[in-house]
Amino acid sequence: MSKQNKTEMILNGSIYRVLLVLSGPIIINSLIQTLYNLVDGIWVSKLSSVHFAATAFVWPVNFLFISLGMGLSIAGTSLLSQLTGAGDMQTAQEYSAQLIVVTLLSSLVFTFLGYLFSPIVIGLMGARGDLASLGNIYLRITFLDLPFMFLFFNINSIMHAQGDTITPMVLSGASAILNVVLDPLFIFTFNLGIAGAAWATLASRAALAAFGSLMLFSEKNKIKPNLAGFRFKKDVLKDIFTVGLPSSIGQSGASLGFIVLNGFIGSYGTATIAAYAMVNRITSLVMQPAMGIGAALTAVVGQNIGAGRMDRVKESFYKALLLTSVIGVVGFVLLKIFDHPIITFFMQAKDDPSVIDLALNYLFYISLSMPLMGIFSVFQGLFQGSGNTKYSMAMEVGRLWLVRLPLILFFKHFSTRGPSGIWFSMSFSNLIVCLYGYWVYQGAGWQKRVIQSKKEPQETWGLAK
Repeated sequence: MSKQNKTEMILNGSIYRVLLVLSGPIIINSLIQTLYNLVDGIWVSKLSSVHFAATAFVWPVNFLFISLGMGLSIAGTSLLSQLTGAGDMQTAQEYSAQLIVVTLLSSLVFTFLGYLFSPIVIGLMGARGDLASLGNIYLRITFLDLPFMFLFFNINSIMHAQGDTITPMVLSGASAILNVVLDPLFIFTFNLGIAGAAWATLASRAALAAFGSLMLFSEKNKIKPNLAGFRFKKDVLKDIFTVGLPSSIGQSGASLGFIVLNGFIGSYGTATIAAYAMVNRITSLVMQPAMGIGAALTAVVGQNIGAGRMDRVKESFYKALLLTSVIGVVGFVLLKIFDHPIITFFMQAKDDPSVIDLALNYLFYISLSMPLMGIFSVFQGLFQGSGNTKYSMAMEVGRLWLVRLPLILFFKHFSTRGPSGIWFSMSFSNLIVCLYGYWVYQGAGWQKRVIQSKKEPQETWGLAK
């Protein structure tokens, strides 16, 4: 299906069909990436549980920097999808060029800062001994792939804004397969240990960015960035940062929260960190369909807002809620029935049996909130697609800093629940943030315009001012 037909389908087709067609490649891509992370974890866990815990412990630090690029990518999808819905492809090309240059420059700065300060940050998080040294080795190498990752974020947002979710899926899938092949080669054959896992990731992401760039400048792409004689444009940058900054703050605020959360989890021992990391990877795998629908909703909302179709925006939201809720309930049932076989399969190292027991306990708590995790993704897709990313920011930051972390502190100092206090706090915070999202939806603030196409007459929008 051509990009023009995808736009026609998004604006006029069956909502369920639109959500399923667009989310399908996103889900497959995310499943591939999650399976890669699980396989990556399995290879690292063969070294020892400490090696595995080190990769999980430093992940939020790396994600803190990645989240800034993700914020700009979200801005790209939101703005470009609205311009696509309005049929203003020339302006969309201007925005894409500005977005790419800003993102690449940012990634170079973040790479330098991350590589320089990684040992200091790991020390401040409380890591000592092998956990600190292994974590620093892994983290420093992963910072080197930020420019490649940020570039692909841009490619991803440009394609998704047009309704093309297949091209990013194919590219990411090929990169993940390459990574799976390189992992054992670098870790064991070249005897690089935990560093080998990081180098394999860097090589696969560099290849992903290279092939993605070829697709970006191909004739099939309607939003082709024009970088010839590039100059920064203040009005375009203002729109990008107006939409992208709240997303970046939300993502980075959540990342900082996860860094603090990892510190709390680490206080209960390495086994608790390993259990937490493994269960997160498993639940992420199960929830990919719901998260894919939420991601697809961003483009659906953006293009229909661009075309002045608020009725379809609301219809898409409710039908996405229904789909993700069903997925969450099915996911809970499956994990409850097959909890022990799943945990023992993905935790290959048996040097610490307590990891299995802790993982089973965490899996029970987090699986209860699976429908809520899907609903959370739908609210994120709605607010990001409309460009009113301050609400998605509030959900990201509030879930951790206002609910989850205070509850964890309470259970840590005023109860004897141990790690189960963390697991309960994580599930309960998902409930509170979804209630907040519904309260925002009931108002008109999320319907306000964030960009005006040069081609479209203002009276066609009919949105809240």
